[in-house]
Amino acid sequence: MKVLVIGATGGSGLAVTRSLLAKGAQVTAFARHPDALPPLHGPLSKVAGDATRFEDIDRVMAGHDAVVVALGIRENPLRVRLLGSAHTAMDVRSRGTRHVIEAMHRHGVRRLVVQTSYGVGATEGRLPFMIKLVFALMLRPQIRDTGRQEDAVRDSGLDWVLVQPVNLTDDAVSEPAFASSQGDYQSMKVSRQQVGEFLADAALNDQYVGASVALSSHAPERNTTADRSARGRPQAR
Repeated sequence: MKVLVIGATGGSGLAVTRSLLAKGAQVTAFARHPDALPPLHGPLSKVAGDATRFEDIDRVMAGHDAVVVALGIRENPLRVRLLGSAHTAMDVRSRGTRHVIEAMHRHGVRRLVVQTSYGVGATEGRLPFMIKLVFALMLRPQIRDTGRQEDAVRDSGLDWVLVQPVNLTDDAVSEPAFASSQGDYQSMKVSRQQVGEFLADAALNDQYVGASVALSSHAPERNTTADRSARGRPQAR
C-alpha cells in the first residue's frame, strides 16, 4: 500500500512513518520541513507543504491508498494558551483535516486515519479530574479545534478511524497499546511508539473502520507472589 502521512515530522507522525516503512508500505511524508526527518529505511518520499493550504494537500494526494493525519501544535502549550501559536495556525487540526477530506474525495482515496486526543467527543466526560482541569485551563482552544476535526472526520463519508491516545510519552515500549473502541483506558499514558504502530495498522487493515479508538499503555501487573518480604512483613510501597 501507498500511505500519505500528514504531519510526518511530529512525534506521532515520525513514529507512524517509521512503523509503516517497517511493515513494507510505501510512504509519502508530508510536512512543512520534511528534511527534518531522521534517516529512515524503506520506500520513502518527502514532500514539503502546508496542510492549511488546500492546493498543497491536493497536489500530493493522487495515487495513495490511505492517509494518516497527525497534525498538531508542537510549541509550549502554556505559551500557546497565553500568546497564541507563533509558527502554526491555531486551527491546523480541523482546517488541515478538512483539506485532506476534500482532496481524498477528489482523488478517490477512501481510508482515513486521524489522531486526535482522549477527552474529545465520545470520551469527553471520561477524563480524570486533574487532566480535565488542564484541558480547561491550558488547552481549551486546541481541544475545541480537535473537536471540530473529529466532527469533520465523522461527517466525511470516508472509511475513517479516529485514534484517541491519552497522555503521550517518548518511552520505548515494545508491547502494543491497549486499544478500546468503547473509550476505556488502562493508564493515563501511552508512548508515541505505540501510537505509531496502531496508526500504521489502522491504515493497512480494516479492523477499526468507523470507530473511535482510545489508546493507552497497559496497566502494570501486580506481582502478588512478591507482595511480602522474606520475613513475611509487608514491603514498602
